[in-house]
Amino acid sequence: MDNQNYTLKKEKAFPAYEYQKAYDQMMAVGGMDLRDYFAAKAMQAYVQLKEVSLAISEGRTSSRKICEAAYDWADAMLKAREQ
Repeated sequence: MDNQNYTLKKEKAFPAYEYQKAYDQMMAVGGMDLRDYFAAKAMQAYVQLKEVSLAISEGRTSSRKICEAAYDWADAMLKAREQ
C-alpha cells in the first residue's frame, strides 16, 4: 500500500473510540480509528485459519502480506457500512 493511498483512507476513517475536542482539533481518546480496529480484528481471525497458520510456519507468507490482507478486509467492512 502506497503512502498516498493510506493517507486518503486515513482521512476518511471513522473513530473506533470516542473523540473529543482539544486545542481546536478532534483528538482520539485512547485509541485507533475504526479502520485500524477492523484490521486488527480481521488479522486476529485470519492468522487463526489453519491454512494461514501453516503458511506462516512454513515461511510461505510474510507478516506484511497478512497485514495487507487484514487492511483489505477492513476496507471492505468500511465500504459495507456505507450501503
